[in-house]
Amino acid sequence: MFGDLGSLKIIYKIHSFSSKFRKKHNNIKIIMCVPNTIIYYFIKKIKSKFFYIGAQNCHYSKTTGPYTGSVNANMLKKIGTKYVILGHSENRNSGDTNSIIKKKIEAALNQNLNIIFCIGEKLKDKNKGKTFSLLRNQIRSSISKKFKINKIIIAYEPVWSIGTGKIPSMNELQKIFIFIKNEFRKNFKLRKSPQVLYGGSVNVDNISKFSFIDDIDGFLIGGASQSSKKFIDIIKNYYKKS
Repeated sequence: MFGDLGSLKIIYKIHSFSSKFRKKHNNIKIIMCVPNTIIYYFIKKIKSKFFYIGAQNCHYSKTTGPYTGSVNANMLKKIGTKYVILGHSENRNSGDTNSIIKKKIEAALNQNLNIIFCIGEKLKDKNKGKTFSLLRNQIRSSISKKFKINKIIIAYEPVWSIGTGKIPSMNELQKIFIFIKNEFRKNFKLRKSPQVLYGGSVNVDNISKFSFIDDIDGFLIGGASQSSKKFIDIIKNYYKKS
């Protein structure tokens, strides 16, 4: 819950930097998921082949209905949205169950939106050694084999890491990312691994650590995305090794 029309200057600075940076690293792709109130305005202002404006959530209803204050995938699609985050830990904490998330994913895919699907364990699950079983349950309970799996990007965000400054060890992350990719390939009979992002206290100081884990395909950045300087510095530091 951050941003207004004036926040466009943040987007412009990040877009301007990354446009130049892409001359050396042409695989960069940035998706800025902003509040619904500014999606349309930002989409109109930013025309790019690698920089997208997305939504942070949507309702599961496929049609209009008595859901005051809610916005569904069809409404997002009509204003030009191409991506939507679903299953974020904060929404799960507010009542989104795996069943509700599954209906949201289905509704969003029905509008041909790309999904950033968040999964992750709480500290109590981690301490009980339930990380892998919980992730498996979140995946299998939220995604149907009938879904367009190629439209789904997974974001692993350990709940205990978000906003705390604590991150998993690199050894832990390596095992978790291999597990997630194997789970998707096995359960959904995929030939190619899905894209999997990491989210949770990603900042300028720790981003270089993640760059050595090949299975991480990108990042879901929270608080640091509110500052163009922090966001740009994260990109710079990530690519330092190359």
